[in-house]
This record gives sequence, C-alpha cells and structure tokens, in this order.
Amino acid sequence: MEQPVEITFKPVTHLTADAIGPPGQRVFYLQGWKGDRSATLIIEKFQLQQLAIGVEQFLAELSQRLPMLAGASNDYQEERMRIHPPVEPLFRVAEFGLAYDPEEDLMGLIARETPSATLLDPEAQPETEEPPGGVVRFWGTRHQLRALVHWGIELTQRGRPLCEQCGQPMDPEGHFCARKNGHRR
Repeated sequence: MEQPVEITFKPVTHLTADAIGPPGQRVFYLQGWKGDRSATLIIEKFQLQQLAIGVEQFLAELSQRLPMLAGASNDYQEERMRIHPPVEPLFRVAEFGLAYDPEEDLMGLIARETPSATLLDPEAQPETEEPPGGVVRFWGTRHQLRALVHWGIELTQRGRPLCEQCGQPMDPEGHFCARKNGHRR
C-alpha cells in the first residue's frame, strides 16, 4: 500500500496560487517552493476564495492577541505569482488549516487530501483501515500568506463575467438564464 504524501516546507521560499486554462475551464493550483524542492496541489476556486477570508480573519486575531506584531503587507508582483513548471499535482486539496509559530513568526498553511474511498462514497466504511490522505505544510511569513490570498482574490475575479440578471457565470456564447425565462443573451 502506498504511503500518503507528507511534506513540510519550513520556511517556503515561494508560495503562490494560479489557474491554467480558459475561463470556465480553469484548473486552480497551489504551489510552494523551498530551494529546488516544490509541491503543487489542485484546489478549487471557492477554496481559494475561502482561504482569503480565513487568512484575513486569522491575521486579525493574531494582531489582537499579539499587538506588537508589525502588520503584514498584501503587496505582490503578478509576474512572480505565476506557478512554475513542473505542474504535477500531488493531490487534490480537501481542506485547509492555518497555524502560527510565534517563535519564528511564521504562519502555517496546512493542505490535506481526502482519502480516495471517502471521495467515492463518504458514508462507506472501509473494510480495512485506510491511511489518512496526504498532507503538505507550507510555513511562510505573514506577508507571504497575505500576498498569496490577495493575488488569489485577483485571480478568481478574472474568470467569466457574471450575468446581471441571475448572478451566474456567462460563457462567451451566453448562458441559460432562469430570470430571462431561459433565453440566451
């Protein structure tokens, strides 16, 4: 039986997210580097959006608990935020966790994979003990995490335009709009 992936980059030298493909068919990735080692994971667009909210809330809690910490910048350079080849994902992320190491002033972004049996049937009880899915821990500065999520927000907004009537994404050839009685525009 293959052992699940377990990788820790502490600290990461580069942490980013990106999307590959045309709007409506994009695949989103999270990638971290430490020296010449990298880990690339598949994520969903909504996970990147939720991660942005989570990181901002986490940073706000940190600043309340530790008011002596300097604020983390959200500045990034777009050309540096693109993922680097190879784009060979280790797994699809099921959930994220956040952590903080006060001694090194590093934030942890913990990405966990869902075991394959759970993906097929969440209520199925495996006959044998299935090992937990993979885990990748990216430890970076508060600035790296904040820049990642601000870039992620920008990236997710570059998708398909939203229909003014129903709020759903529109393809270039239009879409089925329930509010327009199914007519395409």
